[in-house]
Amino acid sequence: MIPKSKLAGKLKIVVLAGGISHERDISLKSGRRVADALIEKGAQVVMREPDHELLANLKKDKPDVIWPVLHGASGEDGALRDILSLTGIPFVGATGSSAKLAWDKSVAKTLVERDGIQTPGSITLPRETFKELDAESVLKLVTKSMALPVVVKPARSGSAQGVTIVKKQDQLNQAMIDAYVYCDVAIIEDFVEGTELAVGVIDLGAGPIALPAVEIKPRSGHFGFEERYIAGETDYFVPARLTKTVAAKAAKVAIAAHEALGLRHLSRVDMIIDAKGVPWFLEANVLPGLTETSLLPQAIIAEGSTLGDVYYSLAQAALRGRG
Repeated sequence: MIPKSKLAGKLKIVVLAGGISHERDISLKSGRRVADALIEKGAQVVMREPDHELLANLKKDKPDVIWPVLHGASGEDGALRDILSLTGIPFVGATGSSAKLAWDKSVAKTLVERDGIQTPGSITLPRETFKELDAESVLKLVTKSMALPVVVKPARSGSAQGVTIVKKQDQLNQAMIDAYVYCDVAIIEDFVEGTELAVGVIDLGAGPIALPAVEIKPRSGHFGFEERYIAGETDYFVPARLTKTVAAKAAKVAIAAHEALGLRHLSRVDMIIDAKGVPWFLEANVLPGLTETSLLPQAIIAEGSTLGDVYYSLAQAALRGRG
C-alpha cells in the first residue's frame, strides 16, 4: 500500500505541461489531470509551458516543487530535467542522466539485460546506416536472420507512435520509414506472443513499490496511439488476470528495471508475459501517461490510493530529495 501524504495544502507546485513534441496534446491532458488532483489536496498549483519564458516564470512563481508532466522528447530525453536541476528547485521524476538512459529504448534494453532481465532480441539501425548499406540488402538480411513477425519502432519516441508489427517481408520497408518519422534510429525487435502488461512503480523514499499490473487488451489487436487515448478502443484488466506467481514475477521485473535505469519517484515498465509465464521487458517510461485513459492512474486507483494522495506524496518526496 502506498503511504498517504501526511500533510496537504502546504506546497506551491508548478506543473509543466505541453511542449513541442508529437505528444503535446497528451501532455496537456495529463498535466490538467495532475493539477486538478493536486488542487483537490489543497496545493497551490500554477501550470506552465516549457517555453522561452519558463525560467523567468519559475523565478517569479517561486515554487516549492516542479511537477513535470511532459511526454515525448521535450520532457523525457533528460535535457529539460538537466536544466531544472540547475535551478535548484526540486522536481518530481527521473534525473536528467537517468531519463536519457530510459528514453533510448536500445540503451534501456541493454542495461536491463545486463541485470539479468529478459528482453526480446533486437537490432538497432540508424537511418544513415540503413541508407549507406543499401536498404534493400539490409532488410533481406534482417528477414533471413530474424523470424517474422518482428516489431519495428523508433528508438526514442512514446505513445506507440511509429510502431509497426511486421508480419510480411514486403511490409518491412514502410515500417522503417514510419519509424524514422519519429526518430533517426529504429529498432527491429523479435515479436513475443503473450499478454501485454504495464506495471507502474512508485518510490516515495522507502524503496520502489510495484502497483497492480494492468493487462492490456486492444480490440484492434495492436496497442497503438488511438488504442491508448480513445476511450473504448482497449479493454483493461486491473489487476491483470495472472496467477500470483506470475504477478510477482512481473512486479519483480518492473522494480528491477526501475532500479537498473536509476529512475526515481515514478515509472511504468511495459512487458509481455509469454505462454510460459516469463516476463519480457519492452521499455520503461520516465513519465507515464496520466490522462483519464492512462495506465498508471488506473493502477493507483486499483491499489486503493487516490490520485491526489499519490501525486502530492511524490511532490513531497521530491522536496525531501528522496526516492
